[in-house]
Amino acid sequence: MNTSSPDSFKSRKSLAAGARSYDYFSLAEAEKNGLSGISRLPFSLKVLLENLVRNEDGRSVTADDIRAIAGWFTATEAREIAFRPARVLMQDFTGVPAVVDLAAMRDAMNALGGDPERINPLVPVDLVIDHSVIVDDFGNPRAFGHNVELEYERNGERYRFLRWGQSAFRNFRVVPPGTGICHQVNLEYLSQTVWVNEDGKRPLAYPDTLVGTDSHTTMVNGLAVLGWGVGGIEAEAAMLGQPISMLIPDVIGFRVSGRLREGVTATDLVLTVTEMLRKKGVVGKFVEFYGPGLDHMALEDRATIGNMAPEYGATCGFFPIDAETIRYLSETGRDPDRVALVEAYARAQGLFRDAATPDPVFTDTLSLDLDTVEPSIAGPKRPQDRVLLSEAKTRFLSALDTEFKKGNGAGLRIKVKGESFDVGHGDVVIAAITSCTNTSNPYVMIGAGLLARNAVARGLKTKPWVKTSVAPGSQVVGEYLARSGLQADLDQLGFNLVGFGCTTCIGNSGPLPEPISAASNEGDLVAAAVLSGNRN
Repeated sequence: MNTSSPDSFKSRKSLAAGARSYDYFSLAEAEKNGLSGISRLPFSLKVLLENLVRNEDGRSVTADDIRAIAGWFTATEAREIAFRPARVLMQDFTGVPAVVDLAAMRDAMNALGGDPERINPLVPVDLVIDHSVIVDDFGNPRAFGHNVELEYERNGERYRFLRWGQSAFRNFRVVPPGTGICHQVNLEYLSQTVWVNEDGKRPLAYPDTLVGTDSHTTMVNGLAVLGWGVGGIEAEAAMLGQPISMLIPDVIGFRVSGRLREGVTATDLVLTVTEMLRKKGVVGKFVEFYGPGLDHMALEDRATIGNMAPEYGATCGFFPIDAETIRYLSETGRDPDRVALVEAYARAQGLFRDAATPDPVFTDTLSLDLDTVEPSIAGPKRPQDRVLLSEAKTRFLSALDTEFKKGNGAGLRIKVKGESFDVGHGDVVIAAITSCTNTSNPYVMIGAGLLARNAVARGLKTKPWVKTSVAPGSQVVGEYLARSGLQADLDQLGFNLVGFGCTTCIGNSGPLPEPISAASNEGDLVAAAVLSGNRN
């Protein structure tokens, strides 16, 4: 980080929060000293603006770059800026090559006669191992332990390498297998909303920002942390202190009003939002949510909406700091001094939203009354092809005829070898409670558990051809079900814990039982999977 900024707009000030005092770059002071009108910017652009003001060095970030964001309202052409995220998030598939490159740099430094210990990430890097667990075993109490054993057998060499990396490099942490999905761990634990750099004479506070090597890094936008997914080269550059080049984006305001009706979930909401934003066209743009509906939207629901920014095509789906943000930080065990800093900093910077906050100025807007959202499922090919739950049967039969050209065989059944049942078109062969989008949300997870409890009470059973699984977004989420007693009800239906990781959502469903697979292939069946994944 640049600790000797020219501070062209004389904005460096002190802020007291909790028992400490912090330096920060005040947007209010910058507005007084030449950046007029910036208080009307979208919250997400204020975060970008602060990033430039703080990192001004006269070369990669100039006073004219800063003025360009201040003049965003009337800009007629795109301007490139240099964004420096506070940290980097990685997962084990895309993160391992970056660690390999760091190791290679150390080898090169050693070969040149230098000190290899000088090669380290310059910003904090967290790598969460979540992409490797596969649902090999399911439907029994041993499934979790067995799947973990197989995961370590397959990936032992990679895991030993990552463990070495954590001990060898400064600013590099590894979250071990079986902890949770990187985005949920980021939301629950890693993110701070306001970051603090302790390297200078005085602690410096600034917005928590990041880039990640996974497209759904945007989930943390729900916690007012600006971040998005990037490629491995960009992530490595950020890790080594280099700025990320980007155009100052358009910002689409998405106004929400009302509140969700009983029985309507954040999943239904995000599918509706995805459909609307795909029609709007938001590729390469920021989306920022605002309006009175935020007063009734839990942070976990905001995270669900932020998570699916890749599906609706935006760079990010940002929510500003408000009382709900503070509640979540407090209830997830963040340090009380940090929570106090988040609120004090946000209020001082004009980054705190409440019911009286004037609406920012956006490039364009659209709106949604939350009362109108209906139970929905993702379409047969793309998440934005939303299907009302009430129309699922008729839409499937229509797709069977028009998409798959099998309308004449809708009643076809194929005997499963060695079993007393048969399978046909539309039979559900995979039912997976999975993904960072939904298994991280306590409302939908508890809802799934209550549904299981009611099903058990009525004597309902899972069909024998269904591969069932539960893969919570984190161990914390698993505790929701365990402590409420609802996991026992899920177990009775075959939805036993299979792991803490991405599993079926990224294709790690494991194979179907051979007799089911053989029957499906024999009849060329259009089978179905019911997933809570963030794709479909």
